[in-house]
Parts: sequence; C-alpha cells; structure tokens
Amino acid sequence: EVQLVESGGGLVQAGGSLRLSCAASGFSFDDYAIVWFRQAPGKEREGVSCISSSGRTIYSDSVKGRVAISRDSAKNMLDLQIDNAQPEDTAVWTCNAVPPKNYWGKGTLVTVSS
Repeated sequence: EVQLVESGGGLVQAGGSLRLSCAASGFSFDDYAIVWFRQAPGKEREGVSCISSSGRTIYSDSVKGRVAISRDSAKNMLDLQIDNAQPEDTAVWTCNAVPPKNYWGKGTLVTVSS
C-alpha cells in the first residue's frame, strides 16, 4: 500500500523558514526520483523541486536559491527546507514519485503572510 504523508506546513511570515517532510512507504523509495509539488488556491499543481535516486537536484526558477531538497534513504523520507518564504509559496504542498504513484497524500498547507 503506497502512502505519502506530508508534514511540516504552517503559518510563516514572508522571509521566514519552514521545513517540510514527506514520509513514503509501500514502494521502493530509493528507485525513484521524488518531487515536491505545490498547489495554490485556484491554480494547477506545479512541480517545484525534484531529487533523483542518486541525489541530483533540480529546482524551478520560482524557488531556486530559497529551497533545498533532500532525501533520507534510511527513513524513506523527503525533505524540503524553505528559506525566505514568499507569498507564492502559500499552497498545499505534496510529494510524489516520478512517474507518480496512483496515490496522493493530503498534503501540508503552507501559508505565508506578508
């Protein structure tokens, strides 16, 4: 049973920091690239950062320089450190594999106030 459980969201002021976590189970975590997504109200889900099974990372322009993605194989966890949070980060953040599993967690809500 595939499960993806996101946590770490909350209310933060613009410029503040958050650390999001994604706990994965039910599949071979180390065999997949994993992606953090965000979906703002009224907008489509967008991928913002990806980390490959070998640890290679990629970031969208909107978050580049502000976030750092990492994975912990021993814990089957994916993290995203967000620094200098911006209002555009206000969204439900989710994680999934590439290609995505047929399961989406509830996500964790990030709200950035200005």
